[in-house]
Amino acid sequence: MSRPVRLLGAGASPGAAIGPAFLIDRRSISEPREHIPPERINHELGRLHNAIYRSDQQLVAINSKLSGQPHEHELIIEAYRLMLTDPALINGAESLIRHELVNAEWAVRRVCRQLRAAFEGVDDPYFKERQNDIDFVGDRLVQNLLGQYQDIEEPPPEGAVVVAHDLSPADTMMLLSGQRIAGIVTELGGRTSHTAIVARALEVPAVVGCEGLLDHVGAYDTVALDGAGGQVVLNPTADDLETFAELRRRHFQREEEALASKELEARTTDGHLLTLRGNIELVEEVPGAVGHGADGVGLYRTEFLYLNRDDLPSEEDHYLSYRRLLESLPGRQVTVRTFDLGGDKGMPGHETRDEANPNLGLRAIRYCLAHPALFLTQLRALWRASVHGELRVMFPLVSGVGEFRKARALFEEARRQVVERGLPVADALPLGVMIETPAAVEVADLLAREVAFFSIGTNDLIQYSLAIDRANQDVAYLYKPLHPAILRMLKRILEAGRSGGIPVCICGEMAGDPFYTLVLLALGATELSMSGGSIPVVKQLVRSTTVAEARSLLDKALEHVVTDDVEAFVRAEMRLRFPEVFAEVALRPDDEQPVPEYVPAL
Repeated sequence: MSRPVRLLGAGASPGAAIGPAFLIDRRSISEPREHIPPERINHELGRLHNAIYRSDQQLVAINSKLSGQPHEHELIIEAYRLMLTDPALINGAESLIRHELVNAEWAVRRVCRQLRAAFEGVDDPYFKERQNDIDFVGDRLVQNLLGQYQDIEEPPPEGAVVVAHDLSPADTMMLLSGQRIAGIVTELGGRTSHTAIVARALEVPAVVGCEGLLDHVGAYDTVALDGAGGQVVLNPTADDLETFAELRRRHFQREEEALASKELEARTTDGHLLTLRGNIELVEEVPGAVGHGADGVGLYRTEFLYLNRDDLPSEEDHYLSYRRLLESLPGRQVTVRTFDLGGDKGMPGHETRDEANPNLGLRAIRYCLAHPALFLTQLRALWRASVHGELRVMFPLVSGVGEFRKARALFEEARRQVVERGLPVADALPLGVMIETPAAVEVADLLAREVAFFSIGTNDLIQYSLAIDRANQDVAYLYKPLHPAILRMLKRILEAGRSGGIPVCICGEMAGDPFYTLVLLALGATELSMSGGSIPVVKQLVRSTTVAEARSLLDKALEHVVTDDVEAFVRAEMRLRFPEVFAEVALRPDDEQPVPEYVPAL
């Protein structure tokens, strides 16, 4: 019997799974590289266009098999087809064939490498994933040129764990269309990859970014995975199987509790009410969020509408997306964030300058104000959708009152334009800002006089306040949500909201981490927004404590002045107070690959 192999990736979709490996080993192949004589130019151009045609027909066939699947899935496949006909790809490959006399395979690989390089400096993981989309297109073309491409014709056995180097959007949707599989593990990808997004939407456990996976796994080897903690064990021992079976049992139990408690309030035993909402990127995530107890949507990211397309989304594209979202949540509040693009996040059909430090450059609300026609397209769609539900709108990365007033003026102009067209709109829409910069914290009291609500984006707030790039491994260890400076900022924002009589929602990753629930409660939080799977645990903690107990924990934590000490104290206290939630599970390490203890976020 093979020895167990223990690997660690990134938890992409919660839940535990055990099953036989369904192996998809579609790593990039080595393409032949030839310098061709001039008389072969037309032959190679013909091969290129035949491969493009075959690739397109394959995607058409996949779309036909996905009939009845969510609309976003169809859009992804269509965007994939658009990439195949992108002039940058076709003209670039043709130029290399004609002028550098290289064969079609080599030309495709080179032009894809050039296109991919445009994303190399992007820090945002959501847009880094678009590099993989370019690779998928290139691989499909090269393998069709070689007559080797094969789509997944037969579905995996029921209960199998799909194991792959990476999965294209087409692969993912084909595999998940029947929800037969037990889980997914890939070598590449992150929490914002298509695989992760679709797996979360359909509640299939998944681990991504598991390096070295295909070096160890064989077809039908047993695979066990924890989609929350990121642990993967190949050929697990009997003890491992028992551990993962317990993780799976606890996950299902938590799911049952979520369904049973979804209508219960997140109210402390001394009467403090905490409203819990969902963070989503796809309308398909709404049922899962509501099923876990979300009271509406606290953050709907609109960047997904701009991905994998050669043109900008139209006003109608925006409108239909927002209308579907609102109609899926009747009577529940939905907060839509206007697009956070620009800087290091490319816009389809919109050239952006190279910036030395794009995270501090023309992005988010700054980009919107610099391109008002682009911004107005989205704002008009939001006003048109406003009659279909309880909508709120917020602007990202606002740093001061002047910036907000300029954005608000465009918001009002968009309403005027829609009304002039004779279309119905709401009488008014609550308009808020995301507090994500130290500057916004400093003027939070002034902003509170102008806006209808605050939303705290802890991810960027921590990054900008501590002067670190959390994607930079050299300094990522400094990303500490419990840094005393961050806690002081959160307290200041919440107090400014109370003084100004406006609600404040915390919607960054900190909100969904149960280790921080009592800290946020102690600071005075009244609204949190998070992924749906985090809501049951956070609700359980809230319903099991008092505000006084939470404040006592925070007061004792802040007796420490070193951030690591604050973090260690809070984690130890949470484990002590809530052992049933934070019980540690240690997978047995073998001699060569020790695995540290970890906490599954069930």
